[in-house]
Amino acid sequence: MNINGKHYRTIWLNPDGWSVEIIDQTKLPFAFETVTLESLEDAAQALSTMQVRGAPLIGATAAYGVALALRDDASDEALERTCATLAATRPTAINLRWALGEMEKAVRNQPREARVAAAYAKAAEICDADVETCRSIGEHGFGLIKAHADKKGGERVNILTHCNAGWLATVDWGTALAPIYRAYDEGIPLHVWVDETRPRNQGASLTAFELGAHGVPHTIIADNTGGHLMQKKLVDLCIVGTDRTTRTGDVANKIGTYLKALAARDNDVPFFVALPHSTIDWTITDGSTVPIEERDPREVTHVTGRLPDGSIATVDITPSGSPAANYAFDVTPLRFITGFITERGIAPGTRDGLVMLYPERAEAKT
Repeated sequence: MNINGKHYRTIWLNPDGWSVEIIDQTKLPFAFETVTLESLEDAAQALSTMQVRGAPLIGATAAYGVALALRDDASDEALERTCATLAATRPTAINLRWALGEMEKAVRNQPREARVAAAYAKAAEICDADVETCRSIGEHGFGLIKAHADKKGGERVNILTHCNAGWLATVDWGTALAPIYRAYDEGIPLHVWVDETRPRNQGASLTAFELGAHGVPHTIIADNTGGHLMQKKLVDLCIVGTDRTTRTGDVANKIGTYLKALAARDNDVPFFVALPHSTIDWTITDGSTVPIEERDPREVTHVTGRLPDGSIATVDITPSGSPAANYAFDVTPLRFITGFITERGIAPGTRDGLVMLYPERAEAKT
């Protein structure tokens, strides 16, 4: 994507050939800054503090975290410790474990002196593959948006999304936003309702930032506004991302997704989930078994914003002594999902819908 006329990915190898650069998402939308990762500890911190977030980008960052760690110690024991350390940073997103598994396979049987080069090569491959995967998701989702535009006779298509599943959540293009970018670039009139997405306000701070940078018309709304807009026929379809989806189609995504799906069902609004193959957990069939990350209550009790003098401050918005709970994800059952937009096409929201697109996974262990 382009920022001030310059193309960026969210993560890239620096000219020195070994350190890794990321966009610090905790500084957006008030400042566009990058951070250099030089060690396993840097990568783990970037993941745990959400300098990087979004399931595909989490996986890509973990992959480079392995490469950085092997520069210091390429032994089997160090590889196991590294993967355990990175896996513990974000328990819900399955891309993290998928990427670590890919990295282990790439280096495990290599002689120790070849492991670093193999790790960097595999990390780069994971990043490049994610870009192509997300581009394909955009292509398939584009047809969905175009069909809505044709049905409306060229009138504006209104799309509601939740949290951030754009290029900031991936290496480039995004998942839920990739079809939107593709449709906008093709001249289809559209508008995006952007849930603010408390806590952390990732819709207001990240989705709005990247849509604005690309020129896509959008409006930020409070999380509880979506149902009202659907009742007023101001939402044509919902497209969200996911951090882990079961083989049978239950979807774990940012907290509040389930409520949007309920409202969409009640108002006959199509509800689609955009995801790459790496976000599907083929080992489980029941969304209730997905581990739900519980984060620092300060993400609920405190909000960061820009003051009238331009300075940035974090303020407490709650009474002193009031406790807060911070469940980062919820699970939307398959029965509320219209379909899945993947790099292989659009799957129906049925128990076997995803397996139809990935027949090689039909015999996956559950």
